Amino acid sequence: MESSRDHFFIGGRWATPASDRRFTLVNASTEATIGTVPEGCEADMDAAVLAARKAFEASGWADATPADRAAVMERFMGAIAARGEEIARCVSAQNGMPIAISQLLEGQFSVGVVQYYAGVARGMGQPDVRPSQMGKETLVEGTPVGVVAAIVPWNFPVTLALNKIAPAMAAGCTLVIKPSPGTVLDSYLLAEAALEAGVPAGVLNWVAADREVGGYLVGHPGVDKVAFTGSTTAGRAIGRTCGELLRPVTLELGGKSAAILLEDADIGAFLQGVPTACMLNNGQACYNGTRILAPRSRYGEVVDALAGFANALVVGDALDPATHVGPMASAAHRQRVEGYIETGKQEARLVAGGGRPKTTNQGWFVEPTIFADVDNSARIAQEEIFGPVLSVIAYDGEDEALRIANDSQFGLGGSVWSADSAHATEVARKVQSGTVGVNGYMPSLGAPFGGVKASGLGREFGPEAVGAYQNTKSIYVMG
Repeated sequence: MESSRDHFFIGGRWATPASDRRFTLVNASTEATIGTVPEGCEADMDAAVLAARKAFEASGWADATPADRAAVMERFMGAIAARGEEIARCVSAQNGMPIAISQLLEGQFSVGVVQYYAGVARGMGQPDVRPSQMGKETLVEGTPVGVVAAIVPWNFPVTLALNKIAPAMAAGCTLVIKPSPGTVLDSYLLAEAALEAGVPAGVLNWVAADREVGGYLVGHPGVDKVAFTGSTTAGRAIGRTCGELLRPVTLELGGKSAAILLEDADIGAFLQGVPTACMLNNGQACYNGTRILAPRSRYGEVVDALAGFANALVVGDALDPATHVGPMASAAHRQRVEGYIETGKQEARLVAGGGRPKTTNQGWFVEPTIFADVDNSARIAQEEIFGPVLSVIAYDGEDEALRIANDSQFGLGGSVWSADSAHATEVARKVQSGTVGVNGYMPSLGAPFGGVKASGLGREFGPEAVGAYQNTKSIYVMG
């Protein structure tokens, strides 16, 4: 699969870039060049923001009824669905996501995101009338915040883009979307879907750019809100800029979540859940439960089970349906993950993996890796590795398990495993995290998703996400 593009999508048309700079896209499994795309500069961002501003102020989009916006979103949804298989293959080639996962999450779940918010939009528009202490009544309304800068990472480029696009569209906003330089081709498929669906010109605009130009977009005077998913380090920088500008911002950042196995946990059921709860997308998911907390009485059993599980995983080309674990998304990221593995070898006991697969000498692969005898103060237990690396930590009693789980700068995901789901739910309530799973983990479209502490600000998913793209106005009717 090879594909090159020569334009950006700005103002409802394919726009010529302002410079001749280009990104080269590489297949993570083979290291072969997939194609090239233009790299945006400040002038391109200016053009995209201007198009979004015109669409917000003059196209009628912001003033359209929620039902009318929903109709556009439903057409957009259908056009994305028609491209689902192509989207999945495109993402897997670029970032190494196993095709079985990309088909489900990038090709299908992403469609569900748009469908869900089209449904939310259809339910909007009813006035919120509240009693007034000094007059007749108070009308509380949500108005679209304006132009949104949406900055999207490489690990789930389609779903994480639509997590921002769909609620913002439902609210009546317009957007400038900046995809990651490593996963750009999928954004062209979304732009084609928007064009086919008749999304009004300027409502959605895509410009790929590097971090510096992304920073320019964050601070652009024509932007009213920023929505970002990515590392905590980058999120802090964006937060500083938005704080100075008093600009609303949603930050979905890193994690180092804990999977707590209680004394009565079914180890077999836990192993079935590990691929989605702890090692999703080759370990490149922000909410992965990469700290496995096991009761000391069953510690050896858990370690042996995880080592056997890791050794049995099929590591291979992301486009092969038989693959469980694909490559890291880039050579630089593999080097980062391998650096943590070398650190782990000094801090703990390696029981599985720890190197590169011997079956291939191409692609950015790392073996699924399990460390035992890990202290929670170790770097591999405190810092986000973002690869297929799990640390198994022993605990004595549930109070200590919770203390260890909460001893982290992060608080995004996590899970609790027990034969008694009611008890596991009570334990989950004490975990300091924005989301926690019981006997499994998978975000739900209808419920808010986001983190506490260094894992971010604000929430995506659920009807609450639409409010993040609205200003709240109270109209006091005095008589």
